Amino acid sequence: MKITKIEKKKRLYLLELESSDKCYITEDTIVRFMLSKDKDISPEELKEIQEFAQFSYGKNLALYHISLKQRTRKEVQDYLVKHEININYIPQILDNLEVNKWIDDKEYARKMIQSNQYTGDKGPFVLAQKLAQKGIGKKEIAIALAEADFPEIAQRVAEKIHRKYKEKLPSQALKTKILQQITAKGFSSTDTKIALSNLDIEKDQETETNLIYKELDKQFPKYARKYEGYELTQRLTQALARKGFSFDDIKSALRDYL
Repeated sequence: MKITKIEKKKRLYLLELESSDKCYITEDTIVRFMLSKDKDISPEELKEIQEFAQFSYGKNLALYHISLKQRTRKEVQDYLVKHEININYIPQILDNLEVNKWIDDKEYARKMIQSNQYTGDKGPFVLAQKLAQKGIGKKEIAIALAEADFPEIAQRVAEKIHRKYKEKLPSQALKTKILQQITAKGFSSTDTKIALSNLDIEKDQETETNLIYKELDKQFPKYARKYEGYELTQRLTQALARKGFSFDDIKSALRDYL
């Protein structure tokens, strides 16, 4: 069979034969098989060309995907499936990319953990979940996590939350907020408690008083429209208690406010 046309079509080339067969191939395929117009190829060679073209196209797609940012093997596999690359060639493509270090799940996990160590705020449970979702194996995750100093990260996170809320919440509510947020970020209870114990969260009566009166200014109009007397006092007490104020402070504030 003789090649009658090789025409560029965006990222691929259209190869046509005198037998009316046609297929799309990559530039790598043209170079590998030294294809040109009027060249004779056998049916066996055509099959080999088509197979390599599928592999080459899939690999080029994967390399483009990886060029945007580092990817895991699973992420690249999902991308190739999405773009309808023949599933028979995908393992071969992925293996080739791994051999040439274009994808490296161990290194991916190591870099994610390292980045989190310096600037992140995630604990080991959340990081393990994120890595698992990206297809990283349990063994690789465990090795990467072992390199991190999570007590240090938990302390950094606790201090950041403390700075954000220390003038907005009463001391007890502040402790609860810090515990909840650190736990939600995936830190162990041990690291969380140690980080909290290292913070200077002393009750400042002046700050607490200012906060409770500020909260009363918000809550009173809402409840005074519906309630009065004892019922109003109870509703305000409950609202302030939910905000973390002590009952002694609430009682004192309400006595002066109402």
